[in-house]
Amino acid sequence: MIINGKLVVSSSPHIRSVESVQSVMTDVLIALFPAALMAVLLFGYRALITMIIAVLTAMLVEAVWLRKRDIFNDGSAAVTGLLLALILPAAVPWWVVVVGSASAIIIGKQVFGGIGYNIFNPALVGRVILVVSWGGHMAGDIWSTPHPFAFGFDVSTVTGATVLASPEKAVTFSLPEMFIGTIAGSMGETSALALLIGGIWLVYKGHIDYRIPGGFMATVFVLGVVFGGGFYGNHLMTGLFHLVAGGVMIAAIFMATDFVTTPVTPGGRLIFGIGCGLITMLIRLWGTLPEGVTFAILLMNALTPIIDNFTIPRQFGGVNNSA
Repeated sequence: MIINGKLVVSSSPHIRSVESVQSVMTDVLIALFPAALMAVLLFGYRALITMIIAVLTAMLVEAVWLRKRDIFNDGSAAVTGLLLALILPAAVPWWVVVVGSASAIIIGKQVFGGIGYNIFNPALVGRVILVVSWGGHMAGDIWSTPHPFAFGFDVSTVTGATVLASPEKAVTFSLPEMFIGTIAGSMGETSALALLIGGIWLVYKGHIDYRIPGGFMATVFVLGVVFGGGFYGNHLMTGLFHLVAGGVMIAAIFMATDFVTTPVTPGGRLIFGIGCGLITMLIRLWGTLPEGVTFAILLMNALTPIIDNFTIPRQFGGVNNSA
């Protein structure tokens, strides 16, 4: 871009718009508001506390690292903190939230040079560290606690184990329950409705490309129909189950679409989305883990440079040396 008559080359994300990184991150926070609100309505005050701790920790750690007094800065730290909180159980210990949020900023983002240089989604890096270090706090027995329900602020003991942890018992949940979010799980992943509202906002604002979430969700649905075994009523219903259960929605809409860690070409974005869906279902159906979205996105993040290299269009007027 040209600033004061000089050509300035900056790090990604490169956005062809008059909008700043801060305005885009503000829009992402607005898009996450329905999911955050639903988390509080369903899981109570513990959800709100977890989100506040995660966001404040992320902003403070980044401000200290960058030696800035403006803790909001460009807003990316707040987005990372909120995303991390939404993929955690509502009642996770506060110190786990602090460690995860700080790790997301330092290890997932700043050690690479800050926004535009990180190769992995920071929030998912923080979650992986917590899963590996304190897996017991990241899961629980979803069948020993009541179903969350709107304004049921006394059900803050509902833990974060996904319904995918026990598919044979997951049939007790209906698709409408999973769509609205009145099931146990990580507090921001349960309500597909809230996540879709946020996704529509981001599409309207032009911040996400439909190819990534579309390819991601379509692949999960198709593989769920073909290889899911039809345990949830029939094959079609099983495909829908895999689509709305677990973290597919929040991952496809808010994490796989990260500006920095995803391909820049249209074809590359479609490949990225399909790859995320494929790895997710490979882990779900044949792996030892009940959920696979975290590792699917991180693995595809690592492949982003290769995908971009093979999908960059040929220069206009280029010569075919093989002729």
